[in-house]
Amino acid sequence: MPTSSGPLTITVLGSGTSVGVPTIGCRCRVCTSEDPRDRRLRPSVLLRYDGRAVVIDTTPDFRQQALGAGLERLDAVLFTHSHADHIMGLDDVRPFNQRQRTSIPIYGAPEALEVIHRVFEYIFDRRPSESSVPRLQAHALDGRAFDLFGLSIVPIPLRHGRAQIYGYRFGRAAYLTDHSAIPEQSLEKLAGLDVLFLDALRHRPHPTHTTLERALRYVEQLAPSRAFLTHICHEVPHEETERALPENVRLAYDGLEIEVA
Repeated sequence: MPTSSGPLTITVLGSGTSVGVPTIGCRCRVCTSEDPRDRRLRPSVLLRYDGRAVVIDTTPDFRQQALGAGLERLDAVLFTHSHADHIMGLDDVRPFNQRQRTSIPIYGAPEALEVIHRVFEYIFDRRPSESSVPRLQAHALDGRAFDLFGLSIVPIPLRHGRAQIYGYRFGRAAYLTDHSAIPEQSLEKLAGLDVLFLDALRHRPHPTHTTLERALRYVEQLAPSRAFLTHICHEVPHEETERALPENVRLAYDGLEIEVA
């Protein structure tokens, strides 16, 4: 399968949990922190390569994230799953449709696309509209790798509580968010990574997310060159937590840029 020959840049658009950080109404030390790394929008990353721009998930903060990243074009969207914190910014792709004068392909599991079609019925019902709506081309994934503008994208099945969702591997990097467990067959697809993103919600157990301690065990098992922990809640202060992490493991933060060969 074709692969991109140039560098791949990953920009963290959001590193927070479903309600973001600060959390509404909370006055804890993280929510009131003056460290900008403790301000976390909902979880998403931007991939840039060969002049292309691909976003993984369109969060409710997508407009703010796109403006912050200086995003001027959008070539595709990959969806990990259909929870609100991962899809509700989809309407904000309209300016890219207008600028680029083309539809935008979106990719996800059939179950995720079914929910997106239901939530955003007005996008897909083909009825005449008096105002602009996003123009999208939906592509249902079957678990097999596929080519996206010269970059091989490998869907990685994950457990998110009772649900199965997708993470994605692209070249020597992988982005896994919202997972409570990584199945054995998926672990086999994550060898030889330079960069690995992992869910690390908090220290206390959660039924649908990974603890920071469990994420560190995954890092030991998979041995990527660099690991970044994301989908972080307000119980995890950035600076204090990072001081206790192994040298090759960092907390992701909004605006972080990483280059992958």
